[in-house]
Amino acid sequence: MVTDTSNSAAADAIPSEFRYWTRITDPRVQRARRIMRRAVGFDPQPDETMVRNFAAAYYQADPVAEAFVDEVYLGELGPKAGRAMLDQALAHGVESVPDSPPSLVRLFAEFEKAPEWLDPALVEQGARVFRRWGTSVFSFATTSTLEMYSESSITKPLSYTGGYAGERAHKRQLETVRFWIDVSEPGGLAQRGRGRQTAMRVRIMHVFLRRKLIQRPEWDRAAWGVPISVGDATLTLMAGSVVPGLALWSIGYQTTIREIEATMHFWRYVGHLLGVQPDWYPLNFRDGVRLMFAAFVKRAHTAGTDGAELVESYLPAFEPKPGTPWPKRIRDELNYRMQIGYTAVWLPPATYARHAMPRRFPWVLHPILQAPVIFSLETLRRTVPGVDDLADRVQRRRRETWYRNEVGDRAAEFRPVEEFRR
Repeated sequence: MVTDTSNSAAADAIPSEFRYWTRITDPRVQRARRIMRRAVGFDPQPDETMVRNFAAAYYQADPVAEAFVDEVYLGELGPKAGRAMLDQALAHGVESVPDSPPSLVRLFAEFEKAPEWLDPALVEQGARVFRRWGTSVFSFATTSTLEMYSESSITKPLSYTGGYAGERAHKRQLETVRFWIDVSEPGGLAQRGRGRQTAMRVRIMHVFLRRKLIQRPEWDRAAWGVPISVGDATLTLMAGSVVPGLALWSIGYQTTIREIEATMHFWRYVGHLLGVQPDWYPLNFRDGVRLMFAAFVKRAHTAGTDGAELVESYLPAFEPKPGTPWPKRIRDELNYRMQIGYTAVWLPPATYARHAMPRRFPWVLHPILQAPVIFSLETLRRTVPGVDDLADRVQRRRRETWYRNEVGDRAAEFRPVEEFRR
């Protein structure tokens, strides 16, 4: 039997671990609110409507893609046939699939139709800003996720599958980087674009995992909502736009509010392709900041040892592997220590100290020392004609080189886990 995870399944429900209303009056939260108000120039506390929409989104998922997975992947045809059908539709259009099931036709009708709010020029601007952040945003986005591994709704799906724990952590992390590169490359989200195809494969992978997770007896729907919910997925979109747009100033990147809003629009469209389509998605910088404020206030910190395992698996995944040829080993040694430095700077000190992590010093100095260099290059980019285009080409090449050093010629698969580790 398939368990309902549709957007209408529990429209008024709020997960018990959504602790916003019990924590918002805490003096420490209000002190943080005052500090943020001075830093950003406005009150970061959202209105009641935004918070309630955010809370309800933990019971919302992706009914259109779920219908396809239920009919094909979990039906008589099975995952292998479903993937072949999906690949054919992505490469040549849904009309090229013989005897297309109605659920596939509906899925691609939604996937190929541009939403009314879409501004293609703003999407490209946002993708360009994301590319400009180079490999730094890869490190920051993952580090910011480590802080959220305190939350069971995020941690339990990753822990049950084992995808981001132990030896498998590196593979899954690099699949995420491949996704970021594909969707942000020029033309990546165009019809038949590589990023667009990657988005659909990730979308189906998420649905497949959600269906399997929701049927497990240990999944606490009352506390966590549905697995890989619209609520948590929207925070992921903010972690690629608002959060790095602000945080990367710490190492010299000069991102304006308008550019942050462009990345928000870019990630909103990526989210739409992924089936993450909240009608309350923040439309401007202020609302983006307010959503992230709500996300940090509502935390329950119940992930326990599962969360600790994920945090502590991140940096070891970059350690050089035994038997690696010396030229690559040198690059791997340098990259490993750079990742320690980025994590040490961006992960809150209390979180870093609470886990078994590599020694921070002297690698923590690396992001700090490079900040003046990046700031100077950013100033040139902003003021000298032609440098912005040059910077875009350089960062695109650096991203691909960094990725290939980590994975070699292996292609990202974006396949759902068939068997959970526990």
